[in-house]
Amino acid sequence: MSKVGIATLPLHNGKAPAWLFKRMVILAKPIFKILYDMEGSDGILRRLSDTYWFQGLSCILGYDWHSSGTTTVLGGVLKEILNAEEHELIVAGGKGKASLKVKEDLNKARLLDYCEDDVKKFSEISRLVAKIDNAAIQDGFSLYHHLMIVSSTNWAIIQQGLDDKIGKARRYHWLSEGLNSFLDDPHSDISSQILKDAVLNLASKDSRSCRKVSLDLIKEGSNRIKRYLFELKDSNQARIDDFLNPHQKIKINKTPHLDMPNPFTLKWESVEMAKDLQLNDYTDLLKIKGLGPGLIRALALISEFIWGEPPSWKDPAKYAYAVGGKDGIPYKTNTHRMERCAEILEDVINQSHLNNNKKLNALGRLHKYKNQKVIF
Repeated sequence: MSKVGIATLPLHNGKAPAWLFKRMVILAKPIFKILYDMEGSDGILRRLSDTYWFQGLSCILGYDWHSSGTTTVLGGVLKEILNAEEHELIVAGGKGKASLKVKEDLNKARLLDYCEDDVKKFSEISRLVAKIDNAAIQDGFSLYHHLMIVSSTNWAIIQQGLDDKIGKARRYHWLSEGLNSFLDDPHSDISSQILKDAVLNLASKDSRSCRKVSLDLIKEGSNRIKRYLFELKDSNQARIDDFLNPHQKIKINKTPHLDMPNPFTLKWESVEMAKDLQLNDYTDLLKIKGLGPGLIRALALISEFIWGEPPSWKDPAKYAYAVGGKDGIPYKTNTHRMERCAEILEDVINQSHLNNNKKLNALGRLHKYKNQKVIF
């Protein structure tokens, strides 16, 4: 599952001006027409699933090179121009309220000869991927943008979360091509400027045993899980105070920082629903409505303290720039990758049906970005 990862971006408020968005659409249309002719619909999905290429495209279209708006505004452009007739692609979702219309938008997949069952499956995948990045991976970024793009053979998902405490946004890329597991490290090319000390990551192969114990706990029902939580609260293994300060150094035999869920605010009816279904797969557990981050944390906490099966606490984002840093930190700039991406974009611009002024302006932005050396 190559060229799929995470980007962390400064949070910028506001909207793209109408004149700029219109201009971005005008320029993007011929670019994607040429890309479709060169690589087909699946080629477009692969490129959009590459964090660096995605960032570069936003720059070519005239948007900020490092803003959180890169994701939401470019997502809006994609939804405006990509369609079944010209690209054999359909785009569902978007920012805010639009992200809740994925299921409705996916009905357009029938234009690609998908049946009703296929549309339902895409909708379930959309919900599952969102639940994984919002609940199975608890990194402090709450999702507010979700875009699903479907071809006749594959799908891609681009979503973004906000951590308003640090004023940053983090983007998550998924691609179905080569995807073997939703939970065993599905993001394989992850880049971020921010690396957090402890992130509850149940979408890691290191969390397999913890996930299994979580499923076993569900089968015991809500009353038993409540009792475990209250036992933990009163035990000398850990105190509630241990979980209040994320910068506090936890003593040996105590779990890394995890916000202790309040048993009185959790939706225990969702636990009973899951129990009745007799689930054997953790992804099915994540699909249960109402079973959110708090209950996921509770199950992981009980798994670690009582059965000694800890989840992964490693942030899935690597502390790295997508192509390296100009000062050689964390590694020397990968100029070959930068130049290759630039060459591809330059080709599609040169072949596009744009007037000379628009071509020159786009190429000028590309060359400026190419020399920037740092993506974030």
